[in-house]
Amino acid sequence: MLSDNTCRALRAALTDSDYTVDAVVDLIGEEAHRALGRNSTVAAVRALRGRRDRLSTLTLLWPLQRPVPRDDLEIALPGVVDALMAAEVLSQQGSTVRAEIDIRPYASDDGAAGWVVSDLSPGLDSTVAPMRPDFVLGVSPASSTLAQLTVRRPVARALDLGTGCGVQSLHLARHADTVVATDLNPRAVELARLTFALNQVDVDLRLGSMYEPVEGEQFDLIVTNPPYVMSPPGPDADRLTYREGGWEADGLVQHVVQRGAELLADGGTLQVLANWAHPKDSASAEPNSGKGWADRLAAWIEPTGCDALVIQRETLDPYEYIELWLADAGLSGSPDYTKRYEEWLDYFERLGIAAVGMGWIVLHKTGRATPQVQIENWPYGVEQPIGPAIQAHRAAVDLEQRFSDADLLEQRWVLADDIVEESTATPGGAGLNQIVLRQQRGFRRAVEADTALAGILGACDGEMPLGRIVATVAEILEVDAAALQAETLPKVRMLVRDAFLGI
Repeated sequence: MLSDNTCRALRAALTDSDYTVDAVVDLIGEEAHRALGRNSTVAAVRALRGRRDRLSTLTLLWPLQRPVPRDDLEIALPGVVDALMAAEVLSQQGSTVRAEIDIRPYASDDGAAGWVVSDLSPGLDSTVAPMRPDFVLGVSPASSTLAQLTVRRPVARALDLGTGCGVQSLHLARHADTVVATDLNPRAVELARLTFALNQVDVDLRLGSMYEPVEGEQFDLIVTNPPYVMSPPGPDADRLTYREGGWEADGLVQHVVQRGAELLADGGTLQVLANWAHPKDSASAEPNSGKGWADRLAAWIEPTGCDALVIQRETLDPYEYIELWLADAGLSGSPDYTKRYEEWLDYFERLGIAAVGMGWIVLHKTGRATPQVQIENWPYGVEQPIGPAIQAHRAAVDLEQRFSDADLLEQRWVLADDIVEESTATPGGAGLNQIVLRQQRGFRRAVEADTALAGILGACDGEMPLGRIVATVAEILEVDAAALQAETLPKVRMLVRDAFLGI
C-alpha cells in the first residue's frame, strides 16, 4: 500500500508533529478526550476551532475524521500527501482532504507506543452505518483487555493469532525475540503491515486462517482475541470477519484452545479473550459444580494436558448479547434490525443457549502429571494490567504443588502484604458476623474466614511452622487439633494457589 520510503517519511512527519497520545490529550483536554472515548467528537472539535498548527491538523484528520485544508496537511505531512492519496489512505474533495484509513497514536502501560493503522472508527457522533465485511478494527476495549491480560515475561517466540491492526504485536515485540502475526483477512494483513512499518517493528506477518500459517511450529506465548461472536450462519457479506468466524456456537473458541495448546513449547502460555455458551439446562450452575458452562470448558481443557486458569468476567442473557453485537455492527435503527434480531434468537434457541459468558482462558504447558485447572466466575474489579497477577498465579500453583500435606505443615508461611481483614457485626450484638480477608492487588480476591482460620492466617508471619500455629489456635479455641488441621489444610492449599500465602 505504501512504500518503505513513504513509511519512513510519514513516521518522521508524525514524530515532528508530536502526534502522540499525550500531546493530543493535552491539545484537546481531558474532558474532550473522554468524550472521544464515547465516540463523541463535539468537545474536541470545539477545542480545535480556529487552530491550524500541525498537531491540530492531524488530530482533526484522523481521530476526529474531519476534512482539513490540503495546504495545512502539506505542512503537517511534507512530501507524503500525494503518496497517501495514491494509496487511498486519503481522498481529496476540492481544496480539502479526508481520511479513508485511520492512523492513530497509541500508548500503553508497558511502554508499547507509536501509531496503529486501521479502518476509521465507526459510529462517531451517533452516526449509524453498516461496516464492510473485511473491516479492520482499531484499538478497542477488547484489544486493550488482551494487552493488559498478557504475561510480559521474555520469550523466544510469540504468536499474535488474528492480528487485526497489529496492536498486540507492538507489545509482543518488546519482550519476544521473534513475533509471528497471522490473519485470514487480507485487508487486515495489509494494514497491520503499515502499523509495523510505521513503528519500525520486525514482525513475521502471514496470511491464513487460524493456525494454518504456523503448522508444525511451536511458540512460548500465543495471544489471541479471536472472532468469538456467536452469530447465526448467513451470507459472507453479512459476516464481519474481525468478530465472527462462521463456526457454530463457541466451536471456534474450543478449536483455538485445543489446537493452540498443541503449538505451545514446553513451559509455554496461551492467552485467549473469549465468549462461551451457557447451556439452557444449567445456565445458572456455579463454577466447579460438575455441570454447566464450567464443566463444558473443563472438557475442552482436559485433553490438552495443560494447567489452566479460566476467569468469567461477565454474563449476558441472549437479548443483551444480541443487542450488543447488532449495535456493534452498526445495525441499530436499520430496516433489517428486527429481522436480524429474530434470526439470532432462533439460532440461540436451536442451540439451547441460555446465556453467554465473557472472559479469559489461560493455558500453561507445564508437563504436570495432574494438570491444575481453575475455573471461576469473578466479575469484580481487578488491578490492571492483570498480566503480572496471572504470572504470579502460575508461580503460586507451582509452589502449592511442591508440598505434601506434611510439608505444608512444616512450612513457615507468610501472609501476603496486600491482605486486609474486614469484619462485620450487628450493632449491639455479641461477636462478629463475618470475617473476610481481601487482596488489595492482582485479582483482588476475597475469602471468608471463621475465627480459627483468621487466627491461623494472622499468625502466618514466617516465624512459626503452620502445624504449630494450628495446634496453638486449637488450644486457644478449645477445639480438637487434629480436626482443625484436617479442616485447615485444603483451605491453605487454596490460599497458596491464590497468592494469599507465600514463603
